[in-house]
Amino acid sequence: MKMLQSKLLKKLRVQIALHYLIASAVTLFLMGFILYYSNSSVVRNESISTTKTAINKSGMYLELYIDRLKAVSSLLAENPQLIDYFSDTRRDLSARKDILTSIHTTMATDPFIKSVIIVSKDGRILSNERRLNMSMSRNMMKEQWYVAAIHSGNMPVLTSARMQKFSMDKKNWVISISREIKDKKGKNIGVLLIDIEYKVIEDYLSDLDLGNTGFSFIINDQSQVVYHKNPSYFVDRSKQRILQNIVANKKAYDAKENTLTHIYHLKNADWKLVGVSSQDSLQAIKKQLLEIFLLVGFVLLIIAASSVAVFAGRITAPFQKLEKAMEEIENGLLEVPIDENGCYEAQSLAKHFNVMINKIKKLMQEITEKERHLRSSEISALHSQINPHFLYNTLDTIVWMAEFNNSDKVIEITKALAQFFRLSLRGGNELTTVENELNHVRQYLFIQKERYGDKLEYTIDCHESLLKYQIPKIILQPIVENALYHGIRGLNRQGFINISAEEKGDDILFIVQDNGEGFDLKRVGVKAADKVVKLGGVGINNVDQRVKLYYGDDYGITIDSKIDKGTTVIIKVAKKIKHLSGIN
Repeated sequence: MKMLQSKLLKKLRVQIALHYLIASAVTLFLMGFILYYSNSSVVRNESISTTKTAINKSGMYLELYIDRLKAVSSLLAENPQLIDYFSDTRRDLSARKDILTSIHTTMATDPFIKSVIIVSKDGRILSNERRLNMSMSRNMMKEQWYVAAIHSGNMPVLTSARMQKFSMDKKNWVISISREIKDKKGKNIGVLLIDIEYKVIEDYLSDLDLGNTGFSFIINDQSQVVYHKNPSYFVDRSKQRILQNIVANKKAYDAKENTLTHIYHLKNADWKLVGVSSQDSLQAIKKQLLEIFLLVGFVLLIIAASSVAVFAGRITAPFQKLEKAMEEIENGLLEVPIDENGCYEAQSLAKHFNVMINKIKKLMQEITEKERHLRSSEISALHSQINPHFLYNTLDTIVWMAEFNNSDKVIEITKALAQFFRLSLRGGNELTTVENELNHVRQYLFIQKERYGDKLEYTIDCHESLLKYQIPKIILQPIVENALYHGIRGLNRQGFINISAEEKGDDILFIVQDNGEGFDLKRVGVKAADKVVKLGGVGINNVDQRVKLYYGDDYGITIDSKIDKGTTVIIKVAKKIKHLSGIN
């Protein structure tokens, strides 16, 4: 069962579908994440801006009301009749009556004014209250509340919320505005005290929408509570500290508590209007946005899953045909051309595959033809050097890369394989140029490099003057193959193969060096120290015999090798072919 699942997961169609769905899911997630947080940020900023605007608006209304109270206090405190009345020690009943009338008129203009009390320096009182419970003396400068009022100079003083001390109705909380009364010479002659119901502030803040759990309050610079909807905050010290901490905290938006705190400083008083808004609407909008994105994402994933089956099927169909054709090739059937349909990469792959099959067929025909003409040594470069394992491994590499949709590499390797066989079969004869021979081994190493990756590095070097000389075909590839499979493949370090061509008089030396495992020269027959002995390895022996066939016994292969140091193979050929007997 596990093997079946593993095989299923390795299929190109399944992998395309999985990658497509994963990419779609990741894309949708990123888009949803970005849109959700960007929209949430916009909504949050808009909500914050709206809340701040509402608090600022309420604060400005309070400023206007305080300005009006200050204007009223100025009119009363600067009333000439009042100044004359308090400046004269005589009791002018007519003037007193006029002043009381002014007090009642002032109160009639504002229903929230609870009481107006005017106290002279010598203890005389003018008020709308008929019975007052307050301390008086002939020298009011000895009274603490009186002295505190006149310290403000010409500016009215606003107090925090307090119980009305001077009224008979002590159950009401009021906010007071006091102002010093001066005579014409600027000397103190009394104090004006106006008590306003603190609920007047509540009327100005009643339309302030601060959410389900939001609230507002006013606190002065002395951290005294001026207003709160709950009067218990006026006397409860622990509750007052809570409000003081809110003001002291500089953090406007608290994401954890989902609250926005905005402070508005009233310009005409030492008051701060503080609004603590619970962002309930913001949470609702965020939830709605999240639900929309999840729904849209789910629908798009369903659409993606439906389309990927068709999409993946159309892509993988040509590669499945190619895989089937390769299986038939493995079974020995070469009459397996495939249709050049599908995407560009599939068409190119099919085209090169068909070319490769034709080249293989031609190659096999040439091998058969060469077998009829080569001598008893049964040397046939095309038969002995074209390693079917190399072909199968290369085709397996192409299939593996095709399964991973690496179409660029598939095309490159297929082209290299086609070029490899094209150079092997070129001209239909046994001879080629130095340039083509080097290109032939270059294509071979390119394909092997794709298989071995970083484990294999190689270089090819030849002077340009040697490129056009004629030499036997496929004399380098078997040597390089031997170096790769017997020298480098088993290394636990990076392998390196260097191929070079040098001119030495009338001869050309091809040198193949590797840093592989090496071997003991005593255990393998080689040409060493100018002594010709039997060579080891079918491929190397065939190359040596073919070189001797063309150039004579003075030419061929020389090997030098050291264990763990590598192997150097030198192929010596002449610039001109010397023997052509038995060769077509």
